[in-house]
This record gives sequence, C-alpha cells and structure tokens, in this order.
Amino acid sequence: QVQLVESGGGVVQAGGYLRLSCVASTRTFSDYVMGWFRQAPGKEREFVAAIRWRGGSEKYADSVKGRFTISRDNAKNTVYLQMNNLKPADTAVYYCAASRNLWSKYYNDKKYAEGSEYDYWGQGTQVTVSS
Repeated sequence: QVQLVESGGGVVQAGGYLRLSCVASTRTFSDYVMGWFRQAPGKEREFVAAIRWRGGSEKYADSVKGRFTISRDNAKNTVYLQMNNLKPADTAVYYCAASRNLWSKYYNDKKYAEGSEYDYWGQGTQVTVSS
C-alpha cells in the first residue's frame, strides 16, 4: 500500500503561481508513474500531468501546457506540480496519483491520462484562483 500526501494548495489571484508537492510512502518510488489530476465542483476528474521516471517523459493536458510543470525527486519520494499564470478555470481539488502498472505502457494510447490506470490516490489539495 502506498500513501500519497499532497500539500501546497491555497488561494491565489489570477496570474499568480503555486507549487504542489506530493510525498509517497514507498521505498520503490522510482518504479511508479506519477500523475496529477484535478476535479472542479460539478465536473468530472480530469488529467493534468504525468511523469514516468525523470525528465523527458512529462505529459500534459492541453489546458495547462506551457503553464504547468511536473517534476519529481526520486531521492525524496516527491513529485511536484509547478503552476504558473494561474487562471480561475484552474480552480479545483488537485490529486496526486501513482501507478506501477503504467510503467510498461506509459506511451500507449495516452494511458497516463486515464485515472483508472492509477492504483493509489492522495486526499487532494484545494487550489482556488480568484479573478
């Protein structure tokens, strides 16, 4: 069982920035694909970003490309989501997710964007962007 704990959410004005962190309780963190998803009130959960092992494997939703950056520090069991130029439409609860099975099929048919492919989820952290 892997526990994921997110932090870094808050309230920010449009155009501002936040950095989310997610710490995983596993000794084999580098074996997991890590993803960020979000869910706004009244909407379905949507994919935000994913990373397989290290730089060069980052994937993003079109809505955040160029503004958000996902990264990971395998020595600290932590994945980050740097969010710049935030917009009111980014307001949501942000969830960190982990998947071991995705490691082998990460590049297949955008599996990294499917929530059902992830085995473990954090409790979520609220991000509110005011206009």
